[in-house]
Amino acid sequence: MLRKVVPPGQTFQDGYNGSFIFRFWQYGQWEDVRIDDLLPTYGNNLIYLSSPEKREFWSSLLEKAYAKLKGGYRALDMGFPHEAMVDMTGGVAEVLSVAVLPRELPAFLAELLAKGALINCANTQGPVEYRNDLGIMFRHAYSLTAVEKVQTTYGPVDLVRILNPWGNTEWLGPWSDRNGPEWNTVSAEEQKRLHRIQREDGEFWMSVSDFRQNFETMEVCHLADLQNDASVQPWSCAMHHGTWVPHISAGGSPKGVEHGSPEPPTRCAFILALMQKFQRRRGIDLSIALHIYPLRPAMSSSYYSSRREVVLRGHLQPGRYVIIPSTAEPNQQGAFLLRVLTEQGHAATIMKILSDLINFSQQPHYPHQAALPSLKAMMQLFKKHCNKLICTNFFFFFFYNVLLCSVLAGSEKNLALEHCKSLVVLMDSQGIAQLTWSEFQALWDKIRLWTDIFLVYDKNKTQRLEYKEVAPALKAAGIVVDDLVMQLVGLRYTESDMTISYPGFLYLVMKLESMIHKFHAYDMVGMGCISLNYRQVRHSSRIYFYV
Repeated sequence: MLRKVVPPGQTFQDGYNGSFIFRFWQYGQWEDVRIDDLLPTYGNNLIYLSSPEKREFWSSLLEKAYAKLKGGYRALDMGFPHEAMVDMTGGVAEVLSVAVLPRELPAFLAELLAKGALINCANTQGPVEYRNDLGIMFRHAYSLTAVEKVQTTYGPVDLVRILNPWGNTEWLGPWSDRNGPEWNTVSAEEQKRLHRIQREDGEFWMSVSDFRQNFETMEVCHLADLQNDASVQPWSCAMHHGTWVPHISAGGSPKGVEHGSPEPPTRCAFILALMQKFQRRRGIDLSIALHIYPLRPAMSSSYYSSRREVVLRGHLQPGRYVIIPSTAEPNQQGAFLLRVLTEQGHAATIMKILSDLINFSQQPHYPHQAALPSLKAMMQLFKKHCNKLICTNFFFFFFYNVLLCSVLAGSEKNLALEHCKSLVVLMDSQGIAQLTWSEFQALWDKIRLWTDIFLVYDKNKTQRLEYKEVAPALKAAGIVVDDLVMQLVGLRYTESDMTISYPGFLYLVMKLESMIHKFHAYDMVGMGCISLNYRQVRHSSRIYFYV
């Protein structure tokens, strides 16, 4: 897993050019993040993450890359460990309360670890990083790395192995490394089997009962991509990307149909995970939930949550079910990723699930389907004409001809090269005014979504938005602006009759979304205000002028 996030072969010697690449999982795909090697210091010491080995820098560079991905170092302060685990593994994470874990906790934990799960645990009942009398730090992330049935002279005892990543404090109660007399009842061979090390290195053993009493929450990251590890049996995974579109998605809830395998007639274990996309970037946290229905309700989230991801886990008999990702409020705008994890050996079932999800979600014919080519057709054009990169001129030529032959015919007269330049430049991550396929795919997803919104709010079917419909259309796209900004929109983006054309609407939404994203990049604390030095003020002023 480390090699996937930190690609090997990067050193300060061979091929060194002052930059490094790291990879993070983002909404179904792995993205490269390139950084330079300038690390923040104070008094010649690293300010943030550092290694006791003075010549070891991979962790500090990894932290900088992750900070760049999230918007700055402050964005990493007091975050959720399970979100970081997902970003660095591509797994599905759920947050559990230790108090409601199964009575047979050792068997439950053993099953999780056998599938390669990563497990965090924490006690949230005291001040941040304060240590109680038994050595456990409050609001501090520990890892649970093993569960074992240990043979003692008095019979078997269930223990769990815990790791404090900081490595400088340990459990001081029963079975502790330093003063746990319980180890005197365990043979040397048994201690060797457990790889017990009697020193304060951050790793320690404790009984399952003490674990229940000293930890409150447990974060479990289920993995589905461990092909090179024969010691675990990870989950199989299928993914479906979808959107909630106001007044288009039925009840705000695109659906998928799941078929259980008819053979063998046993209950199938599964995990469903619904992740809302880009909620931090948009500054909008939707309250979301998952529901599974056969002929009557079978299972659903206990409540709507504004977390990035909600997870359902359980067993179901083979049969036909409907999966419904929903929002708490009707007609909310957002994109989501639905993941279905099943046990190994159900590959045919999971492929059927994915196929049905795609087919079912396409049954409501979204307006853009009559106006724009499919993503498959786009890929064929890309391979035929662009090879590796899409330039502005080709995008203009292509988009012009698309509009000429679609239900939006006539809109091509309002399409300007400046529109296409802005769309390309604002999606371009390399500063070359050209887009890779992955960048163009992300742009095309936006255009399809915004096309749906435009066609819905074009009430008179004139291929123009009336000025009074612009604010509701922007809200449907996840952008809420005040009256002053709407006045500026009216001055800058409307025609003489106070309407906005289809290309002008795409241009407007892209500019506003980019400006909001840039603001959030500076607003690292999330308080709605930014503090800039002179150089940043000059840079941001150019951005606002450009928008």
